[in-house]
Amino acid sequence: MRKWLVAVTAAAGLAALLGNAWAAPLQLAGIQTKNRQTHKYTCATGKILQVTYWNTANGQSFALVPVKGQQLLFVNTLSGSGAKYQAGSYTWWTKGPRADLYDAMDGENAPPMLSDCVTINR
Repeated sequence: MRKWLVAVTAAAGLAALLGNAWAAPLQLAGIQTKNRQTHKYTCATGKILQVTYWNTANGQSFALVPVKGQQLLFVNTLSGSGAKYQAGSYTWWTKGPRADLYDAMDGENAPPMLSDCVTINR
């Protein structure tokens, strides 16, 4: 175990020196889930999304959100209001039973790609 830890630490240090980020692959089975909830949302466009939220034993929160036909894992980030989740350029922002999906690649003042999503069930 110690040799593996030294190898991982050395690889991460080398990656940092070269300007690259490095992380071990995330496996959902390894996350110690405190609770999990699945919500269905209907959006202004009529699109229906099923989103699963995980709260972990160490206080982290994740959301599994379908985006353009793929399930993306979003991580909870600091928000002044509501719950804000990030995955790459995407932001899933919930406030009570409502949510919006943004893509930062669309520009700073762009409207959400999906707006006025409201939970069908809680």
